[in-house]
Amino acid sequence: MAKMDEQAEAKPVPSGVKLTPLDPTFQHDPYPVLDELRSREPVHWDAQLHRWVLSRHDDVDRVLRDRSLSVDPRNAAPDSFERMFLRDEDHRGEPSMLFADPPYHTRLRGLVSKAFTPRAVEQMAPRIQEIVDELLDAVAGEPEFDLIGAFAAPLPTIVIAEMLGVDPADRGDFKRWSDTSVQVFNPLLRPEERKQVEQAGMALGDYFRHEIAKRRTEERDDLIASLMRAEEGGDTLSEDEIVTMCNLLLTAGNVTTTDLIGNGVLALLQHREELRKLQADPSLIKNAVEEMLRYDSPATQSGRTPLEAYEIDGHVIDGGQSITPQLAAANHDPAVYPEPHKFDITREDTHHHSFGGGVHYCLGAPLARLEAQIAIGTLVRRFPNLRLGDAALEYRKIPSFRGLAKLPVRP
Repeated sequence: MAKMDEQAEAKPVPSGVKLTPLDPTFQHDPYPVLDELRSREPVHWDAQLHRWVLSRHDDVDRVLRDRSLSVDPRNAAPDSFERMFLRDEDHRGEPSMLFADPPYHTRLRGLVSKAFTPRAVEQMAPRIQEIVDELLDAVAGEPEFDLIGAFAAPLPTIVIAEMLGVDPADRGDFKRWSDTSVQVFNPLLRPEERKQVEQAGMALGDYFRHEIAKRRTEERDDLIASLMRAEEGGDTLSEDEIVTMCNLLLTAGNVTTTDLIGNGVLALLQHREELRKLQADPSLIKNAVEEMLRYDSPATQSGRTPLEAYEIDGHVIDGGQSITPQLAAANHDPAVYPEPHKFDITREDTHHHSFGGGVHYCLGAPLARLEAQIAIGTLVRRFPNLRLGDAALEYRKIPSFRGLAKLPVRP
C-alpha cells in the first residue's frame, strides 16, 4: 500500500491541456481527472496555461460570489489564461456581458434581464412544446437518428432565433454562423480557426445590424426590438451593444442548452433505472434536470481575475493572475454530495454551479431549464423504448464546455 501511495505521489498532478477536452482522457471522462486534482492539489498552479485551478466546492463557490474579482480579460496579466480570451476587437470597445464587470455589467444586465425572467420565459412554454413536437415528428419513423443533430441542437437555435425575430428562411445561415462563433470560447484556437471564428462573428454582426435597421422603420415585437426599446433611468443600449448582446445570447445560450439536453439524455440511457423512474413519474422532470446539470455540467469551468493579491487556502495569487473555478469538479465534491458520481434524479440536494454564481449567474438559466424539461420529458414519453445506438460517443473539443458532437439513439 505504501508503495502504491509513493507511485501516486510520483505521478504528475493533472495540469495544462490535460485539464481540457483537448486531452482524450479528459474529453471522454473528466471526473476521475478532476477527482485526482481535488485530492492532491485542490488549489493548483497550472504552469502550462498560467492559471490557478480550483476543484473544491467551497473554494469555487467563494470565488464565484466574490465581487472584488474581475471577469474582464483586459484586467488579466499578459501571460495569463484569461488573457487568451481577449480578441483584437475587445481593445476597441466594451466587452460582452459575459466578460464585463460592474457597473457596466450591472447596466447591461438590467436592460436585458426583463426578457429572461421566469414569468417571461414560462409564457414561451407552449411554443417550445410545439417546436419539440415538430422535431420529434420528423424522426418518429427512423430506426436510428442523431439526437444532437436532429433534436438537441436545432431546438435552442430555433427558440432563440424566434425570440430575436430571425426570418425562418435565414435559419440555415444563422445556425452555421452560430456553430462557428461558439468557438470564441476556446482560447487555444489555431490562427486559421481564429480567422474562421472572426469571419462568422462579422457575418452575424452584419446580419444583426441589418435587422436593427429594419426595425427602425417597421414595428416588431421581438427581442431585438425589445433591446432597442430597453430603457432604465434614461439609459439605453447602443447599436454595438445590441449586436454584441445578440451574438452572446446566440452563441453562449445555444451550445449550453444543446449540451444540457444531450448530456442529460445520455445519463438517462446509461442509467435505465433512472429513466424508468422518470417515465413512471413525469413530475420528476424538474429535479431530474437539476441532477443532469450537476452530474454532467455543460459548462465545466469559469474564470476570475483578482485585481490585487488574493489568498486561497494559504496560496497567494498575484493581482492579474487567472483563477479557473472548475464547476464540474465542484459539482462532484464528495465533501458536499454523497456518492457524487451516482446519477440520481430523486437526489434531495441537487444544487450546483453549472450556471456559475454571484452577479454573473447565467441570465438564460430559466430558459435553458424550461427547454430541457420540455425536450427531455417529451422525448422519454414519446419514445418509451429509447436506447443508445451502436456508434461510439463523440464529444466536442471546446474548453470550458462539455457536450456531445453526436448521440446516436434508437427510438
